[in-house]
Amino acid sequence: MTPPAPPAGSATLTWAVRLLFGQVAGLLAVTVLLVYLDATSHASAAESAASVTGFSFLMTAALALVAFSLARRRRWARAPAIVIELLLVAAGYTMLRVGGLLAIGIPVLILGLVGAGLLLAPGTRRALGLLDGP
Repeated sequence: MTPPAPPAGSATLTWAVRLLFGQVAGLLAVTVLLVYLDATSHASAAESAASVTGFSFLMTAALALVAFSLARRRRWARAPAIVIELLLVAAGYTMLRVGGLLAIGIPVLILGLVGAGLLLAPGTRRALGLLDGP
């Protein structure tokens, strides 16, 4: 008896992974900027700045782990990825309603909605072995 064939590729999973890697790149750029700002700032707020930079670094690493795991079709990575995308929706909404940052809030909101939609799509679930059928 032969083992079952791996699930077929999915365009939605491919695009979700690409989107996550794009988010990793963006968060890495923010982290590098924070390191630069920490190195060139006054020492009065160094501890606070270092904690923000450390948090940014940890979130970059966590997002990269989720993106790499989804690229390798690890089922467990889908749930944290959906949470990340929904947090982007919440952040974008907050930027719009409270901060009045339309130029940043709208793209962040759309990015989160698109990412969540790709991760929730039947093609993604099928590719990860979470949905039976063609």
